[in-house]
Amino acid sequence: MQELSQEDFTALLAFRTGLRRFLRWSEEAARAAGLTPAQHQLLLAVKGHGAGRPPTIGELADYLLLRHHSTVELINRAENAGLVERERDPADNRVMRVRLTTTADRVLAELARVHLAELRSLAPVLDRLNTELSALESPPDSCQPSRGPNSTQQ
Repeated sequence: MQELSQEDFTALLAFRTGLRRFLRWSEEAARAAGLTPAQHQLLLAVKGHGAGRPPTIGELADYLLLRHHSTVELINRAENAGLVERERDPADNRVMRVRLTTTADRVLAELARVHLAELRSLAPVLDRLNTELSALESPPDSCQPSRGPNSTQQ
């Protein structure tokens, strides 16, 4: 494996710093909307599931990278706050599914708007980092002929 350069570490630092800043900004935006960051993530997992039916608790645990019992506690608190509702799966009465309330749907829609706008503003930074990482991965004195669209090789 190739030895890491100072540029590798600088690129990793820039990426992780940008990611942490976005996450901190996201947590503050959730709090300003009256949610905890965990509730925001839960609501996004429920809404983003998009499989034609509400997600199960197990599916939400997978999205949130939590254990089942921790997810149940988060859902309990969100349910008490009027953000989600549980319902039995009509095909399997043992399975609980979770859906958003209309209140949560409205709050999440507004949070999604500001998050997408923030991500769009970060796109140039991410593009630059991607370009820099791609340049670091390419060998400097490549002996490979160009195969791009302007290549004259047959």
